[in-house]
Amino acid sequence: MSTLTITPQETDIESSVKPRVEFEGHDPSMLISMRNIWKTYQMGTESVHALHGVSFDIPRGEYIAIIGPSGSGKSTLMNLIGCLDTPSQGQYWLNGKNVSEMDDDELARIRNQEVGFVFQTFNLLARATALHNVELPLIYGGVSASQRHEMAKQALNAVDLADRMTHKPNELSGGQRQRVAIARALVNHPSILLADEPTGALDSHTSMEIMDLFERLHSEGNTIIVVTHEHDIAARAHRVVSIRDGLIEKDERIR
Repeated sequence: MSTLTITPQETDIESSVKPRVEFEGHDPSMLISMRNIWKTYQMGTESVHALHGVSFDIPRGEYIAIIGPSGSGKSTLMNLIGCLDTPSQGQYWLNGKNVSEMDDDELARIRNQEVGFVFQTFNLLARATALHNVELPLIYGGVSASQRHEMAKQALNAVDLADRMTHKPNELSGGQRQRVAIARALVNHPSILLADEPTGALDSHTSMEIMDLFERLHSEGNTIIVVTHEHDIAARAHRVVSIRDGLIEKDERIR
């Protein structure tokens, strides 16, 4: 059966122009392909549909923002993209792998190999140095001590924190802590960098610095997905997917 794919058009973020739609199947050339994705939660005897048959593609090297109000389904979609959950119905391919049919152990391996997470609250170990915090995914991945030490140093250097690698989180500013979190997300060279409200705990000036960093990381070839409810943050991406009531309301390129 054919499913709905949205092909974004060149348009301003505030434009009311509807994106062109095409019917086609899974596109193996895409980094991410989602087809007819539903997510249903059982609340007692009631079924709550968080996503209603969502379909879209994300090519390699994309810089995309997923935006929507509270309860829109954007967090559910983020959890599915990040392999933190599986769809109730539909197919999801990430880097050529059908993750929608994987068990928990397989999903854990995919998360470690393919997805770098950046969270609003940083999620750093308070008693560990910046360097050790960045090394954590490599420890879980079984990388040798000497190799992970060097990889973590390179990741911190990539976010301009080479001179803070021996500092602990309480010795860093909010922006620096988020840079450590971004370095940790990048250290495994994942297929996607998935950021959940990455500026939510930062002031406006520091928020713009973090978004400047995302822009630079994108220019270096990273695929970046930012999930946010803030329009000014979404506008920094190159493509904006708006979610409302579990459906894609708009899918637009930003000039």
